[in-house]
Amino acid sequence: MKLALPLTFAIVFGFSGCDRIIDADHNPPQEPSGMWTETGDNFIEVFWVDNPENDVAGYNVFVSSSYNGRYELIGSARTPYFLDEGAQNGSTYYYAVTAFDYEGNESDLSRDVVYDIPRPEGYNVILNDRYQLSGYAGYDFSEYTVRSYSDLYTDMFFEYSNGQYLMRVRSDSDIQDLGPTGSVLEIKRAPTSGWSASHAVSLVVGHTYVVWTWDDHYAKFRVSGLSPNRVVFDWVYQLQESNPMLKGVSGGGVARRTVHSDRLQ
Repeated sequence: MKLALPLTFAIVFGFSGCDRIIDADHNPPQEPSGMWTETGDNFIEVFWVDNPENDVAGYNVFVSSSYNGRYELIGSARTPYFLDEGAQNGSTYYYAVTAFDYEGNESDLSRDVVYDIPRPEGYNVILNDRYQLSGYAGYDFSEYTVRSYSDLYTDMFFEYSNGQYLMRVRSDSDIQDLGPTGSVLEIKRAPTSGWSASHAVSLVVGHTYVVWTWDDHYAKFRVSGLSPNRVVFDWVYQLQESNPMLKGVSGGGVARRTVHSDRLQ
Protein backbone atom coordinates (compact mmCIF):
# COMPACT_ATOMS: atom_id res chain seq x y z
CA MET A 1 0.00 0.00 0.00
CA LYS A 2 1.41 3.40 -0.91
CA LEU A 3 2.11 5.87 1.85
CA ALA A 4 2.40 9.58 1.23
CA LEU A 5 4.01 12.02 3.60
CA PRO A 6 1.51 14.30 5.35
CA LEU A 7 1.13 17.86 4.24
CA THR A 8 -0.28 20.33 6.78
CA PHE A 9 -2.38 23.28 5.77
CA ALA A 10 -3.62 26.06 8.06
CA ILE A 11 -7.26 26.94 7.37
CA VAL A 12 -8.04 30.52 8.23
CA PHE A 13 -11.61 31.28 9.25
CA GLY A 14 -13.09 34.69 8.52
CA PHE A 15 -14.98 36.64 11.15
CA SER A 16 -17.71 39.24 10.74
CA GLY A 17 -17.94 41.24 13.91
CA CYS A 18 -17.11 39.15 16.98
CA ASP A 19 -19.56 36.27 17.06
CA ARG A 20 -20.12 34.83 13.56
CA ILE A 21 -17.84 32.33 11.75
CA ILE A 22 -18.05 32.01 7.98
CA ASP A 23 -18.38 28.36 6.95
CA ALA A 24 -15.22 27.01 5.38
CA ASP A 25 -15.04 24.62 2.42
CA HIS A 26 -13.98 21.17 3.61
CA ASN A 27 -14.47 19.34 0.29
CA PRO A 28 -11.15 18.35 -1.35
CA PRO A 29 -10.68 18.33 -5.14
CA GLN A 30 -10.86 15.04 -7.00
CA GLU A 31 -7.66 13.09 -7.61
CA PRO A 32 -5.69 14.23 -10.69
CA SER A 33 -5.73 11.86 -13.67
CA GLY A 34 -4.32 11.33 -17.16
CA MET A 35 -0.68 11.27 -16.12
CA TRP A 36 2.24 10.72 -18.49
CA THR A 37 5.96 11.45 -18.61
CA GLU A 38 8.72 12.46 -20.97
CA THR A 39 12.24 11.50 -19.98
CA GLY A 40 15.65 12.77 -20.92
CA ASP A 41 19.25 12.95 -19.76
CA ASN A 42 19.07 13.23 -15.94
CA PHE A 43 15.54 14.66 -15.88
CA ILE A 44 11.90 13.57 -16.10
CA GLU A 45 8.92 15.74 -17.04
CA VAL A 46 5.60 14.78 -15.44
CA PHE A 47 2.27 15.79 -17.02
CA TRP A 48 -1.37 15.27 -16.05
CA VAL A 49 -4.83 16.59 -16.92
CA ASP A 50 -5.87 19.85 -15.28
CA ASN A 51 -8.53 19.37 -12.58
CA PRO A 52 -12.04 20.64 -13.44
CA GLU A 53 -12.71 22.43 -10.11
CA ASN A 54 -12.60 26.23 -10.20
CA ASP A 55 -11.00 26.52 -6.76
CA VAL A 56 -7.93 24.33 -7.39
CA ALA A 57 -4.90 26.30 -6.25
CA GLY A 58 -2.23 23.82 -7.33
CA TYR A 59 -0.80 20.33 -7.21
CA ASN A 60 1.66 18.40 -5.07
CA VAL A 61 3.98 15.90 -6.77
CA PHE A 62 5.18 12.77 -4.97
CA VAL A 63 7.89 10.29 -5.97
CA SER A 64 8.92 6.79 -4.91
CA SER A 65 11.61 4.33 -5.91
CA SER A 66 9.02 1.54 -6.21
CA TYR A 67 5.35 1.19 -7.08
CA ASN A 68 4.33 0.11 -3.59
CA GLY A 69 6.89 2.22 -1.78
CA ARG A 70 6.65 5.33 0.33
CA TYR A 71 5.73 8.34 -1.82
CA GLU A 72 7.47 11.53 -0.71
CA LEU A 73 6.63 15.10 -1.64
CA ILE A 74 9.23 16.58 -4.01
CA GLY A 75 7.51 19.77 -5.14
CA SER A 76 4.38 21.68 -6.07
CA ALA A 77 3.05 23.23 -9.25
CA ARG A 78 0.29 25.66 -10.20
CA THR A 79 -0.22 24.02 -13.59
CA PRO A 80 -0.41 20.31 -14.56
CA TYR A 81 3.32 20.00 -15.23
CA PHE A 82 6.39 19.27 -13.12
CA LEU A 83 10.07 18.99 -14.04
CA ASP A 84 12.08 16.63 -11.84
CA GLU A 85 15.65 17.75 -12.37
CA GLY A 86 16.83 15.56 -9.49
CA ALA A 87 16.20 12.32 -11.39
CA GLN A 88 19.38 10.36 -12.09
CA ASN A 89 20.13 8.33 -15.21
CA GLY A 90 19.54 4.60 -14.81
CA SER A 91 17.15 4.82 -11.82
CA THR A 92 13.41 4.14 -11.98
CA TYR A 93 11.06 6.79 -10.57
CA TYR A 94 7.35 6.42 -9.78
CA TYR A 95 5.18 9.55 -9.58
CA ALA A 96 1.75 10.34 -8.14
CA VAL A 97 -0.01 13.71 -7.78
CA THR A 98 -2.56 15.35 -5.47
CA ALA A 99 -4.63 18.51 -6.04
CA PHE A 100 -5.31 21.14 -3.33
CA ASP A 101 -7.69 24.11 -3.19
CA TYR A 102 -7.45 27.60 -1.72
CA GLU A 103 -8.91 26.40 1.57
CA GLY A 104 -6.10 23.89 2.02
CA ASN A 105 -8.15 20.79 1.19
CA GLU A 106 -6.02 18.16 -0.54
CA SER A 107 -7.15 15.23 -2.65
CA ASP A 108 -6.01 11.64 -2.30
CA LEU A 109 -3.04 10.52 -4.35
CA SER A 110 -3.87 10.09 -8.01
CA ARG A 111 -5.03 6.65 -9.06
CA ASP A 112 -2.69 7.06 -12.02
CA VAL A 113 0.95 6.35 -11.21
CA VAL A 114 3.58 6.88 -13.90
CA TYR A 115 7.14 5.65 -13.92
CA ASP A 116 10.15 6.46 -16.04
CA ILE A 117 13.90 5.94 -16.29
CA PRO A 118 16.17 8.83 -17.30
CA ARG A 119 18.93 7.78 -19.69
CA PRO A 120 21.93 9.41 -21.35
CA GLU A 121 21.72 10.74 -24.88
CA GLY A 122 24.05 12.45 -27.32
CA TYR A 123 23.86 14.48 -30.50
CA ASN A 124 25.91 15.01 -33.66
CA VAL A 125 28.38 12.21 -33.00
CA ILE A 126 30.75 11.56 -35.92
CA LEU A 127 32.25 8.20 -36.87
CA ASN A 128 34.73 7.82 -39.70
CA ASP A 129 34.94 5.06 -42.28
CA ARG A 130 36.95 2.20 -40.82
CA TYR A 131 38.96 1.84 -44.04
CA GLN A 132 40.11 5.47 -43.82
CA LEU A 133 40.37 6.24 -40.09
CA SER A 134 39.93 2.96 -38.26
CA GLY A 135 40.74 4.47 -34.86
CA TYR A 136 37.66 6.71 -35.05
CA ALA A 137 35.15 4.36 -36.67
CA GLY A 138 33.58 2.70 -33.61
CA TYR A 139 31.28 3.80 -30.81
CA ASP A 140 30.98 2.62 -27.19
CA PHE A 141 27.54 3.53 -25.81
CA SER A 142 28.42 2.67 -22.22
CA GLU A 143 31.27 5.20 -22.14
CA TYR A 144 29.77 7.65 -24.70
CA THR A 145 33.07 7.37 -26.54
CA VAL A 146 34.38 7.09 -30.10
CA ARG A 147 36.79 4.14 -30.33
CA SER A 148 38.69 2.08 -32.83
CA TYR A 149 36.42 -0.22 -34.82
CA SER A 150 38.36 -3.21 -33.46
CA ASP A 151 38.34 -2.14 -29.80
CA LEU A 152 37.03 -4.76 -27.38
CA TYR A 153 34.39 -2.35 -26.00
CA THR A 154 33.17 -0.98 -29.33
CA ASP A 155 29.43 -1.60 -29.74
CA MET A 156 29.16 -0.68 -33.45
CA PHE A 157 31.32 0.68 -36.25
CA PHE A 158 30.88 2.46 -39.59
CA GLU A 159 32.20 1.46 -42.98
CA TYR A 160 31.69 2.56 -46.57
CA SER A 161 32.01 -0.47 -48.84
CA ASN A 162 31.05 -1.02 -52.51
CA GLY A 163 28.87 2.10 -52.54
CA GLN A 164 27.03 1.11 -49.34
CA TYR A 165 26.93 2.95 -46.03
CA LEU A 166 26.97 0.28 -43.33
CA MET A 167 26.83 0.12 -39.55
CA ARG A 168 28.10 -3.18 -38.18
CA VAL A 169 28.01 -4.86 -34.80
CA ARG A 170 29.89 -7.90 -33.54
CA SER A 171 28.48 -11.40 -33.79
CA ASP A 172 27.47 -11.29 -30.11
CA SER A 173 25.38 -8.14 -30.69
CA ASP A 174 22.34 -7.28 -32.80
CA ILE A 175 21.15 -4.34 -34.87
CA GLN A 176 17.94 -3.42 -36.68
CA ASP A 177 16.60 -0.63 -38.93
CA LEU A 178 13.31 0.76 -37.56
CA GLY A 179 12.74 3.08 -40.50
CA PRO A 180 12.29 6.83 -40.90
CA THR A 181 11.62 9.00 -37.84
CA GLY A 182 11.43 12.71 -37.14
CA SER A 183 13.64 12.40 -34.07
CA VAL A 184 15.72 9.84 -32.21
CA LEU A 185 13.21 10.24 -29.34
CA GLU A 186 10.31 8.70 -31.28
CA ILE A 187 11.24 5.05 -30.74
CA LYS A 188 10.07 4.15 -27.24
CA ARG A 189 11.05 0.50 -26.92
CA ALA A 190 13.49 -1.95 -28.47
CA PRO A 191 11.93 -4.72 -30.60
CA THR A 192 11.91 -8.37 -29.57
CA SER A 193 12.61 -9.75 -33.05
CA GLY A 194 13.62 -8.73 -36.57
CA TRP A 195 17.34 -8.36 -35.95
CA SER A 196 19.71 -8.32 -38.91
CA ALA A 197 21.04 -11.79 -39.70
CA SER A 198 24.28 -10.26 -41.02
CA HIS A 199 24.76 -8.06 -37.92
CA ALA A 200 24.86 -5.04 -40.23
CA VAL A 201 22.40 -2.47 -41.59
CA SER A 202 22.44 -0.10 -44.55
CA LEU A 203 22.33 3.47 -43.31
CA VAL A 204 19.81 6.05 -44.52
CA VAL A 205 19.58 9.66 -43.39
CA GLY A 206 16.50 10.10 -41.18
CA HIS A 207 16.26 6.44 -40.15
CA THR A 208 16.51 5.27 -36.54
CA TYR A 209 18.26 2.02 -35.64
CA VAL A 210 18.29 -0.08 -32.46
CA VAL A 211 21.34 -1.93 -31.13
CA TRP A 212 21.27 -4.78 -28.62
CA THR A 213 24.80 -4.71 -27.24
CA TRP A 214 27.05 -7.62 -26.31
CA ASP A 215 26.63 -6.80 -22.59
CA ASP A 216 22.79 -6.86 -22.78
CA HIS A 217 21.93 -3.17 -23.04
CA TYR A 218 19.76 -1.46 -25.63
CA ALA A 219 20.59 1.70 -27.55
CA LYS A 220 19.14 3.60 -30.49
CA PHE A 221 20.67 6.04 -32.95
CA ARG A 222 19.30 8.22 -35.76
CA VAL A 223 21.41 9.15 -38.77
CA SER A 224 21.49 12.86 -39.61
CA GLY A 225 24.36 12.92 -42.09
CA LEU A 226 26.21 10.53 -44.43
CA SER A 227 29.22 10.64 -46.72
CA PRO A 228 31.73 8.02 -47.89
CA ASN A 229 34.11 9.03 -45.11
CA ARG A 230 31.77 9.59 -42.15
CA VAL A 231 28.34 9.21 -40.50
CA VAL A 232 26.69 11.70 -38.13
CA PHE A 233 24.07 10.49 -35.65
CA ASP A 234 22.13 11.16 -32.42
CA TRP A 235 21.83 8.41 -29.82
CA VAL A 236 20.07 7.22 -26.64
CA TYR A 237 21.32 4.46 -24.31
CA GLN A 238 19.49 2.47 -21.62
CA LEU A 239 21.69 2.03 -18.55
CA GLN A 240 19.57 -0.73 -17.00
CA GLU A 241 20.67 -4.16 -18.16
CA SER A 242 18.06 -6.11 -20.20
CA ASN A 243 15.60 -3.18 -20.10
CA PRO A 244 14.22 -2.45 -23.61
CA MET A 245 12.71 0.94 -22.68
CA LEU A 246 14.26 3.64 -24.89
CA LYS A 247 11.57 6.23 -24.52
CA GLY A 248 11.70 9.95 -24.95
CA VAL A 249 8.39 11.52 -25.93
CA SER A 250 5.38 10.34 -23.90
CA GLY A 251 7.39 7.36 -22.87
CA GLY A 252 6.41 6.69 -19.29
CA GLY A 253 4.63 3.60 -18.08
CA VAL A 254 1.24 4.05 -16.40
CA ALA A 255 -0.35 1.93 -13.67
CA ARG A 256 -3.77 2.27 -12.03
CA ARG A 257 -4.04 1.96 -8.28
CA THR A 258 -7.07 0.03 -7.12
CA VAL A 259 -6.98 1.37 -3.55
CA HIS A 260 -6.07 4.84 -2.31
CA SER A 261 -3.20 4.95 0.11
CA ASP A 262 -3.62 5.91 3.73
CA ARG A 263 -1.92 9.08 4.83
CA LEU A 264 0.41 9.12 7.78
CA GLN A 265 -1.00 10.94 10.77
